[in-house]
Amino acid sequence: MKKITCHQLGGACDLVFEANTFQEAAKMSKDHGTEMFQKKDKAHLDAMNKMRELMHTPDAMQIWMKEKEDLFNSLPHI
Repeated sequence: MKKITCHQLGGACDLVFEANTFQEAAKMSKDHGTEMFQKKDKAHLDAMNKMRELMHTPDAMQIWMKEKEDLFNSLPHI
């Protein structure tokens, strides 16, 4: 099990996701982002817009995902 925050995954807060795999953490982050989008949370909406600007190509998205997965994999187990 590892811990990673919303902020470490490009989000706007320090909510901690505990997961065994990057894919699990990414799903938790996506669900959290959906909830914040529905609540119209300004900080998260700003973070989402920033991420959207960075991921203007499929290659950019793959690079970003690989960087976040590498970060997750480098974290210590809890």
